Amino acid sequence: MSNVVLEKVGRNFGEFAAVSEVDLRVNEGEFVTLLGPSGCGKTTTLRMVAGLEQNTNGRISIDNEVVSDVTRGIFVPSERRRLGMVFQSYAIWPHMTVFENIAYPLRVRRRPAAEIRNLVSKTLTLVEMEGFAQRPAPALSGGQQQRVAIARALVFEPKILLLDEPLSNLDAKLRLQMGDEFRAIQRRLGMTTLYVTHDQSEAMALSDRVVVMDHGRIQQVGAPEEIYRYPANRTVAAFFGTPNLLDAEVAACARIDGGRVRLEVVGRGWRGSCEAADGVQLGQAVTVMVRPEHARIASAESVASEKELRWSGRISQTTFRGPSRSIIVEIDNGLFNIDAPAFGDYSVGENVSVIVPQRAAWAVPGR
Repeated sequence: MSNVVLEKVGRNFGEFAAVSEVDLRVNEGEFVTLLGPSGCGKTTTLRMVAGLEQNTNGRISIDNEVVSDVTRGIFVPSERRRLGMVFQSYAIWPHMTVFENIAYPLRVRRRPAAEIRNLVSKTLTLVEMEGFAQRPAPALSGGQQQRVAIARALVFEPKILLLDEPLSNLDAKLRLQMGDEFRAIQRRLGMTTLYVTHDQSEAMALSDRVVVMDHGRIQQVGAPEEIYRYPANRTVAAFFGTPNLLDAEVAACARIDGGRVRLEVVGRGWRGSCEAADGVQLGQAVTVMVRPEHARIASAESVASEKELRWSGRISQTTFRGPSRSIIVEIDNGLFNIDAPAFGDYSVGENVSVIVPQRAAWAVPGR
């Protein structure tokens, strides 16, 4: 197993900085996902690790070997970095069988025929495609093509596996299934993996750590649960789902366990307590994030407990989504999104209270 280290890595296209000052370490056997909107620099970062783009700043190391260092003039070509790669398009050759597609990386490395047969057979079994060796590539389904692409990336036992939106061409159900299958393969092999996606759910489900990027810079790095529950800033908070982002001002601040602080905040038509990372100051403007699944609807006369926040409002919209219902409540300072039980009694125009546990409200600096 190998690691990947990026130190102050950047990539400029003329005056435009596609990636700036990226510092990241992917540990041995770890599954790390670069996540962000289109144009945030995640694919460019992956391509620099792969050697398909040359960084204009900083240093990249793979398995403790420097493969690109701008200052020292070092650049190791992609074919010498021993990386397995899977792209969005899969790049399956239509004139080859499944066996020949997977064998190709071994043939260009001039491996003996017996070794090729053995390695391809083992890899086909790994991706559960052992009965498809002689199948023409055009006769495969989308999910089967994705497995062939993964097998081809794994067959020569690369140091690192790089994947750029590998599930984006699949339908929703198959995408979920193939994501779970791929993660199971990665865990069995213990292979260091750097993955790129813009899909938040995919990143949450597959990753050991998530790297959220925006405008070419890393915004936050952490475990999926940590980033979802405790975003570092408004950009990260807004990227996941449809959170409620409420403007407020800090009226009181007290340190609590875990390197966090408890805040008393005042917003338009409401006030209450929430938590935040250390460093928030008295009088500071903050954005209080509440996820829709943490809110519940109560009668207009309901009173919040000491450990709850409350907003008054009117139901403006309900949308049935099968396992849940999305409800929008108009409050004093905008709209409040709520994920409610699917078959509750909710009427458009009804006056209600929105109740949220204080522990589910998280403040980030700024508005």
